[in-house]
Amino acid sequence: MADTIKGPATQPTVPMHGLTEAIHIGEDDLPFVDTEGGTLLQVQKIDLNQGLWVVRTRFQPGLTIEKHYHTGPVHAVTFDGAWYYKEYPEHVNRKGSFLFEPAHSVHTLTVAEDNPGLTDVWFAIWGANLNMDEAGNVTGVTDAQSILTAYRALCAKDGLDCSRMIVVGE
Repeated sequence: MADTIKGPATQPTVPMHGLTEAIHIGEDDLPFVDTEGGTLLQVQKIDLNQGLWVVRTRFQPGLTIEKHYHTGPVHAVTFDGAWYYKEYPEHVNRKGSFLFEPAHSVHTLTVAEDNPGLTDVWFAIWGANLNMDEAGNVTGVTDAQSILTAYRALCAKDGLDCSRMIVVGE
C-alpha cells in the first residue's frame, strides 16, 4: 500500500528507495579532547554543506568563554552542571534545560563557579561564532571547518580515534 501513496506528479509522498540506515554513535565511540582552555570537546557531526557543527562540551567550573556573535541559530541541551550568559544571568541552564539561540545573538558563556563537577552541554550550531573582545572587535572565527580541523589535530596528537565522527561535505 505504501508504494501506491502518490504526491504531485505521481511521485511517492514518502520515498521508498535510496534510504540509508540511521547512524548510531555511543557516548564512548568518540573521544573527548582537552582544548587546554578548561573545555573537553567531543565532535559528533560536521556538515560542511550546511555549516553545522554538533559538539558535546564539558566545561570546568568558573570557566568563561569569550563573548561571541552567532551568524546562525544554536540548539543546546544541558546534561549536567549549570551555565548562563553573562549578559542575562537570571536564565541559568541546568540539567535537562533546552536552549534556543537565534541567529545574531551575542553573549558570553559563563559556567557557574560553584558547580561540584563539570558542566556537560550538547550544542548544534549553524554558521560561525565571531569571537569578540570587550570593544566588539572580532578576534577570531570558529565554524564547522575550524572545529573539524582542530578536533582531528587534537585527536591525532593524543593518539585517539575520531573515525566515528559524522562528516558531510568533504
